[in-house]
Amino acid sequence: MEENASLKKELEQKLLAMLNPLKARFSEEKAGLPLGGFAAGYGMKIAEMEGALRLLWGLTPYWAGGGTQAEDWKDHYLNCIRHGTAPDHPAYWGDIHDRDQKIVEMAALSFQLMETPDIIWNRMTAKEQDHLASWLYQANTAIVPDNNWHFFVVLVNLALKKLGKPYSKERIQQGIDRYESFYLDHGWYGDGKRPQKDYYVSFGIHFYCLLYVHFMEQEDPERCQKYQNRAIEFLETFRYWFDDQGRALAYGRSMTYRFAQAAFLSACISVLGDHCPRRGELKYLLRHHIEHWLAQPIFDNGGVLTVGYHYPNLLMSEGYNSPGSPYWAFKTFLPLLLPDSDPFWNESERKPQWEPVMTIPECNMVITHEAGHSMALTAGQYPTVVQTHSAAKYAKFAYSTVFGFSIPRSSQRLNEAVPDNMLAFEIHGAWFVRKQCSSYQIQDGKISCTWSPLDGITVETELMPTEHGYLGNHRIQTVLSCNICLCGFSYPATAALVLQEDHAQSQVSDKNGYSQIVVNLSSQNQSLETQGVIIHAAPNTNLMYPLTKIPGVKATLNPGIYEIHSNITGFMKPGKLITGKGDCYELEPATNSLSI
Repeated sequence: MEENASLKKELEQKLLAMLNPLKARFSEEKAGLPLGGFAAGYGMKIAEMEGALRLLWGLTPYWAGGGTQAEDWKDHYLNCIRHGTAPDHPAYWGDIHDRDQKIVEMAALSFQLMETPDIIWNRMTAKEQDHLASWLYQANTAIVPDNNWHFFVVLVNLALKKLGKPYSKERIQQGIDRYESFYLDHGWYGDGKRPQKDYYVSFGIHFYCLLYVHFMEQEDPERCQKYQNRAIEFLETFRYWFDDQGRALAYGRSMTYRFAQAAFLSACISVLGDHCPRRGELKYLLRHHIEHWLAQPIFDNGGVLTVGYHYPNLLMSEGYNSPGSPYWAFKTFLPLLLPDSDPFWNESERKPQWEPVMTIPECNMVITHEAGHSMALTAGQYPTVVQTHSAAKYAKFAYSTVFGFSIPRSSQRLNEAVPDNMLAFEIHGAWFVRKQCSSYQIQDGKISCTWSPLDGITVETELMPTEHGYLGNHRIQTVLSCNICLCGFSYPATAALVLQEDHAQSQVSDKNGYSQIVVNLSSQNQSLETQGVIIHAAPNTNLMYPLTKIPGVKATLNPGIYEIHSNITGFMKPGKLITGKGDCYELEPATNSLSI
């Protein structure tokens, strides 16, 4: 494949390939896209509307950038939107209420109305335009969650303003003000006034701020310059979330949005123009990121994106994930709005260079980089609004671009609790792990924190990166008798996997790499007995591999004070990782072509 201008053509082809299986699945009135039989908390009808509108994140830049092979979709969406917003039509999407999922989906529609008004808005009758504008305006009457949602309302009002319809200056300013209150430093925001700094900072807050720049740079240059400066500063550390194969850290909630992990990179490419730093590196990451995702078994046998991560998996989903939710990933197609003549398409790719260790206090991480792998040590992140499996998604000691992380099926059995990169305590037949930290410090490549898995046990933890992993020191004070198990990285389970257990260590390995843990447990300077164990994880608990094994070391504690010193390492040769191929996974030489 040609390295340069052909990237746009390939992205267009991949977008169209993902769209083609969906058209026949729309409802008769074209206002909904039913894709599956499972449900999200907001019900089936809204889920169908969500699926329909999320496709606009990809179609809109395709149309804006001169794409000509989706002409029939234009009439399709004209009917979709005129029916969905007409209050007297059977397919009407419904009035808006507080915290309504429909407000989320208004953002994609508002983007389309501003970016390509001739396709839908200018073809509507005056009555249809009034219906659409009135329906959008209802967002101003609703309370939204105090997080990234505020700019959904901002985008709605920008669209109404640009279309010459009544809009709310107050709600625009309110959204802007709330985002300002979330700002931390060095380009980082929290997703609300809470300790969550996950992908909602990148594919949410920064993405919407850059859309604001895209549409408002002439009218509001000072604020737009601020947003651009923050995006550039954020990029300097967020890029550490990616490895040199284009894979991103599996971390936090909404992992089913998959290649939306790179949506912020796409927004920088699309909006910052000549001011975008590292454009050659971003092009490299974007290409390899999408190549990685399209090599995974993320589609069903009808070509529909599934809920899951590297493979279909409802266990890791949240209550707001519907069958159409994964199409949030189409945000990453934003560069398609750039014309064929834009310099980006002829930019030479450059492989990024990273420091071996980067401390990022704003997102509570110390991130390491080596060939084919990025790893993040963490502390202090735990949602104040608890999400599904929050401890697994935010509170493990380490997260990885290669080994992923595991989601528990239950807390009763160790192989279902799957505490990879965790120190787990068994009390009364249940396993408990780190959730919130009562205190933490992240400085100079080291993490220190204090936490309690349950009343009666306090743990002081120190984490320090090493080559291929990290050292962990844990001081445990317990008034309870308990069993403990400290675990390393999950590793894909193949028939050829070699398992090793000893009194103080365990390891799983194959021809491509290994995962190992070595532990010393002591009390009052006296070494205590431990036993290495290989946990045969319950199927489909790891986000990246459907079958895994986890090396761990177990011990029994009586009330007292204990010290644990551990060395946890994980390594896999660099290459093109494909889940579900061969015996659980395959590792192939990296290529430069996008395939689906």
